Amino acid sequence: MLTDIIIVLAIMVLGIGIGLVIGNRPKIIKFVGLLTSFSIFLLLFLLGIGVGTNDQIVKNLDTIGIQALVLTIGALLGSLVCAYFTYSLFFKKK
Repeated sequence: MLTDIIIVLAIMVLGIGIGLVIGNRPKIIKFVGLLTSFSIFLLLFLLGIGVGTNDQIVKNLDTIGIQALVLTIGALLGSLVCAYFTYSLFFKKK
């Protein structure tokens, strides 16, 4: 488990290093953005397959769905409140 964390951190540090090297090259940044979006969509698709093939999740979807909805609404409201206070404190012109 610790080795997994080290691998993830090493990959992140490598990505930061590559980002610093490529600097401000719009074509590369645009390509990386497209690649990132595609990767996120692929991961969400694979996650959906994993959920759909898990009988325990499918059987308890009504309970899990309500909990997920409550957590989502709470996270959204918390993010909005934090964003409002951050904007008010640091970005609002006086």
